[in-house]
Amino acid sequence: MPVYTVHAPSPAGADLRATDKFVFVRDGFHFWAMIFGPLWLLWNRLWLALIGYLIFVAAFNAGLSSLGVGRSSIFFADLIVALLMGFEASSLRRWTLSRGKWRQLDVVVADDEDTAERRFFERWSQKQHGIVNDQWAVDRGGPPPTRGVPGQPFSNPPPIPAGGIIGLFPEPGGSR
Repeated sequence: MPVYTVHAPSPAGADLRATDKFVFVRDGFHFWAMIFGPLWLLWNRLWLALIGYLIFVAAFNAGLSSLGVGRSSIFFADLIVALLMGFEASSLRRWTLSRGKWRQLDVVVADDEDTAERRFFERWSQKQHGIVNDQWAVDRGGPPPTRGVPGQPFSNPPPIPAGGIIGLFPEPGGSR
């Protein structure tokens, strides 16, 4: 199932009138970003990413040409760059939104964007009305908590075995 991140403009994060401005970004591979990279960046108004992409591709191709690489090899290298563009397109959208002072509200798992919107707004309206639902944390579909969350309990690291070192060389200074 696809994963969507939900973004809202910072000052309007909890305002019900601003819900039409929320952006749902699907994580995963974007086929059209791979095929029409610069046009996809233009369509999504990712100006800095477009400038960076054009500069990178021009410098990359000029560098390969100056090294004497053949045209077919440059073509395959450009295909790899296009493939990377397809994989990183959603990250570029999230980066652009974060630069524009948007904040990420939630992560939703759904089959399509309409279902993601419905799931998000159901949970969000329950949260706005103070309804506590145990399913909120279970069905959230977000990443696990990180160490940056204050007050988050974490277990102690596993104990080191009696030898002291795990790996290819169990004894420091021992024979190999």
